[in-house]
Amino acid sequence: MAADGVRLTASAREAAATGWSGAAVPMIGYAAALLGTAAAPVAVAWLTKLVIDGLTGTASLAELLGLAAGLAGTGVATAILPHCSRYLGSQISRAMAATTTDRLFAATARFPGLRPFEEPRFLDRLRLAQEGTSRADGIVTEGFGLVRSAVTAIGFVGSVLVISPVMTLIVLCAAVPALVAQLKLSRRRTAMMGEIGPAERRQLFYSTLLSTIEAAKEIRLFNLGGFLRGRLMAELSTTHEAKRRMDRKELSAEGALALLSAVVAGGGLVWAIAAARAGTLTVGDVSMFTVAVVAVQGALDTLVNGIAITDHHLRLFGHYVAVIRAEPDLAVPAGAAPPPPLRRGIELRDVWFRYSDDHPWILRGVDLVIPYGAAVALVGLNGAGKSTLVKLLCRFYDPSRGAILWDGTDLRDVRPEALRERISGVFQDHMAYDFSARDNIGVGDARVHDDLGRIRAAARKAGVDELLAALPRGYDTLLTRTYSSEEDREDSSTGVVLSGGQWQRTALARAFLRDGRDLMILDEPSSGLDPEAEADVHARMRRHRAGRTSLLISHRLNTVRDADLIVVLEDGVVAERGGHDDLMAVDGTYARLFRLQARGYHEMAPRDVRAP
Repeated sequence: MAADGVRLTASAREAAATGWSGAAVPMIGYAAALLGTAAAPVAVAWLTKLVIDGLTGTASLAELLGLAAGLAGTGVATAILPHCSRYLGSQISRAMAATTTDRLFAATARFPGLRPFEEPRFLDRLRLAQEGTSRADGIVTEGFGLVRSAVTAIGFVGSVLVISPVMTLIVLCAAVPALVAQLKLSRRRTAMMGEIGPAERRQLFYSTLLSTIEAAKEIRLFNLGGFLRGRLMAELSTTHEAKRRMDRKELSAEGALALLSAVVAGGGLVWAIAAARAGTLTVGDVSMFTVAVVAVQGALDTLVNGIAITDHHLRLFGHYVAVIRAEPDLAVPAGAAPPPPLRRGIELRDVWFRYSDDHPWILRGVDLVIPYGAAVALVGLNGAGKSTLVKLLCRFYDPSRGAILWDGTDLRDVRPEALRERISGVFQDHMAYDFSARDNIGVGDARVHDDLGRIRAAARKAGVDELLAALPRGYDTLLTRTYSSEEDREDSSTGVVLSGGQWQRTALARAFLRDGRDLMILDEPSSGLDPEAEADVHARMRRHRAGRTSLLISHRLNTVRDADLIVVLEDGVVAERGGHDDLMAVDGTYARLFRLQARGYHEMAPRDVRAP
């Protein structure tokens, strides 16, 4: 319970600090407008009582006109202040949404590795954190709303107290069970949102499959629409059932509380009428008492609901706070220096790796040296550990055992972002961004993003410049039909979808833009190309990587035969290493795979064709 209070306090402080840093002036104005809104009903009730008593008593015309002027002024304030509050609240909301969204995704970018993004628990928390960013302004505005309700309640409680202390105590006591019930309901609703989080993420997954181009071909070819829609609706049914159970609990609790309020208000009205009949209350007293009791109940109900809503917002916002304050997934020593320029090479020394203690070992004691200036090819069957080794070289993960040394410096002692500044590469699962052609290449090095000359030079090296320059808007053409640019809102037909091979060349241009890096990683860079394009791309890569340290991964062994060193990974260990001729002479795994692939390209002996 204490820990829960600490988390809620931390969320409240973070929300207040965020609001004050981004919207201090609107917050001050909002607070002033709410205080005025809170005080106005109390002033109206007292002024109305005085007017009624004056009309039934001996008040002069001047006194009545003064009271009427007060009522008119209060009415004007009552009419204007809510509009001011809404306007200022909108300013606070936009400012806080911008700040929290920026901080959330800045925090996710600070995770140097990939592990958090492969954990369902973190992804569920991240989804709730994104929802929490939309509740940050609610914490601030509801907080001010609580003050407003408290001011209104205190004002009317004082009014009722003047007339009947006993009735005041009854009204206040009736609010206690409402507060307890609403807080319990708030916590249950927040817990329910956490429980249905995985189902909602799966629901989003299925809806994305059914509404985007990536899966459209297979869905139609295999007639999967009904199957996927059934799964979508099953997840939707799960979330709806949980919400219905929550709604029923809220209905029963809130119905009982409303009945209690009605009984208290009705009893108070009966007492007031009886007291006026006995002459102990004036007509103005009865008027104010009736208004005050209803207003106190309304203010207390608003106060209780506001506390429950704020509690709910704080709990959701707590996921945001947890993400932005989370520790990095990879340890980085204080004062870690950038890696030195590569001059000797990269050494993997007895490297073991598995994704968790529950998973099997992927790498089992790999010893390997990538010499400076050499082209090293990594080959092996699927699951041998090739892509995992690349992730370790980029320090997306740290080895479970052993070390990777960059010119003798352990990568654990290097800041990941500084290491990656010295690496360029193309991944097998490269991104096809829904950006323009310029942006798709420019993201390879954001520092030269606006240098079209550099971008086109990289595209020429990859053999894709002529294609991109000939698009409807040249390099400013969007490489997608999912979105349209501001210029193309009236004609989205200018968006272009590239073929797999064209995307592969574009991704290669992205890597070439990062010129002058110490290490170039090419993970299946030609897997989507036809034989002619494949030969062309590999010729271009050979020219680009000449004299540079490079790591080439490919299942097509004919593309790696000219590498300085070929390394065969098998079951997570280095099974063979050497040049192409050496490995063919050894007649091991590499030779067997090479001959197996080559056999498919040999011309078959012509068959005898006999006339019928």
